[in-house]
Amino acid sequence: MRKTVSTEYRSTENRSTENRSTENRSTENRSTKTRSTEIRSGGCIKKQRTAVYRLAAELSERLLRLLFPVRCPVCDRPVPRREGLICEACYRRLPFVREPYCMKCGKPLTRSEEEYCRDCMSAAHAFEKGRAILHYEGEIRKSIYRFKYAGRREYARAYALLAKEHLAEFIRATDAQAIVPVPLHTKRYRKRGYNQAELLAGEIGRIFSIPVETHLVKRVRNTVPQKQLDLAGRQNNLKRAFKICRNDVKLKTIIIVDDIYTTGSTVDALSRELRQHGVERIYVLALACGK
Repeated sequence: MRKTVSTEYRSTENRSTENRSTENRSTENRSTKTRSTEIRSGGCIKKQRTAVYRLAAELSERLLRLLFPVRCPVCDRPVPRREGLICEACYRRLPFVREPYCMKCGKPLTRSEEEYCRDCMSAAHAFEKGRAILHYEGEIRKSIYRFKYAGRREYARAYALLAKEHLAEFIRATDAQAIVPVPLHTKRYRKRGYNQAELLAGEIGRIFSIPVETHLVKRVRNTVPQKQLDLAGRQNNLKRAFKICRNDVKLKTIIIVDDIYTTGSTVDALSRELRQHGVERIYVLALACGK
């Protein structure tokens, strides 16, 4: 009798345990399925939100380009949205400075056996090495004129991307601690409203993550435009034209950025002033250069 009761008790207890276990597994399965559904639902919501954000950004970009069209720096006409910042047809016509070019200033050479241009062979420069992106001629001459005098500030971004595309190796090899744009005199800055070299330097600095020093140097003399002078006149015109605005300049390597490089008189004058305050290695990057 005792054995029967004991057996029945154990059997009842086992069935109860099995029932509880089954119920627990069922509850866990339902809970897991619910969580899985919630997770999948949450993932779908995130994907939907991302798609909505992308669509909103694209529509916003289209609206901005419709209201404020991006103008090609070469032809000055609105650029089709799919063609970036420069018309494809205009890009194919760009007069990039290619080899052979002067090993010192980067100006184009006429013969491949030459190493230095006439200017660099006749006079020593105060900078290490320079490079230019484009030839200063034809459409580029007109483009830079609009960039400087017609308020086409947006050109700076397209120019900087050209620098990234064609002079990235040169820029990175300098290991520059800062970029210094050639400054404008206060009167000229107020009249124009901006410094084109500063705009270009800012975009290049952003692309290459190099700090841009816009208040390191000041132009203290409102000099005559260099294009009106010969070589001797340019050098005299720039005497004591720049002044360092800090007592302690801790930079050792910099890149000077300017829109046009011709004889190098401007960047030489600026380089000499910087060297007197401890800068050891100075490189030059110009948007365009003459022959």
